[in-house]
Amino acid sequence: MKVSSLLRLYEEGKRNFAGANLSGADLSKVTLIGVNLTGANLMGANLSRAFLIKSDLSGANLNWANLSFVKMSEAKLIEADLTKANLSGAFMVNSQLRGAKLSGANICGANLRGANLWGANLCGANLQRTNLREANLSDVNLNWANLGEGRLMGARLSGASLNGVNFKKALLKGLDLSGIDLEGVNLSEARLGGANLEGAKLVGANLTEAHLPSANLKGADLTGAMLARALLEKANLTWTILSKADLSYANLSEATLRGANLDSTQLSGAILPESVQNLFSSRSAGTAVSFDEAAGAMVV
Repeated sequence: MKVSSLLRLYEEGKRNFAGANLSGADLSKVTLIGVNLTGANLMGANLSRAFLIKSDLSGANLNWANLSFVKMSEAKLIEADLTKANLSGAFMVNSQLRGAKLSGANICGANLRGANLWGANLCGANLQRTNLREANLSDVNLNWANLGEGRLMGARLSGASLNGVNFKKALLKGLDLSGIDLEGVNLSEARLGGANLEGAKLVGANLTEAHLPSANLKGADLTGAMLARALLEKANLTWTILSKADLSYANLSEATLRGANLDSTQLSGAILPESVQNLFSSRSAGTAVSFDEAAGAMVV
């Protein structure tokens, strides 16, 4: 279908273009509000800065398409193929992307606030600095995705696959990440204040300089995790496994460590709870405090 014919029909009031073949078409900056492009072929098409608000592109083929800075709020892209598509800077607030294929897509700086991405494939996608506040990311494949500096407050991540994800400097305050597998994930400098990480698997995770004030890490497994210079004030570390973790220069003031496993934990320079500080100060100079005694003071 020729672009000129599409635009003429749109001006005449037609909105149903289901199944249209627009492969490689230049639709940059066009206005196609509320159109039906379900099942359309838009492979490699240029939709940069187009207005597609409330349009339906469910099942459409958009792989390799250029959707940079597109306006698609409240649009439907259910099960659409956006593999390797460019969605950088796209405005897609409250859009529907259930089951969409977005592996390898560039979504850097996009606004997906309140979007529904349930079951979508975002493996290897670039979501750096993307706004995902209040988005539904349940059962999403985010393996090896880059969410550095992303904003995810209020997002839902139940059942999400997060192998090798980059959350560096991401805003994750108050998120429910309980029981989620975050083994080896990069959470350095991430903002996790008040987050629920109860029972989460964080083996070997990088939490260097992460902000975790009042976070719930009860029963979480942080074996071998890097927490150097992390902020853990008032954090709940009850029964947390911190074996071989690096907590050097971390701030653990007022943290709760009842029953925590501190076997071979690195605590040099750490700001410890008052109970441990009192233990050290009560000993005379030159008298060593054993690891077991220090650990015991931290779990009372």
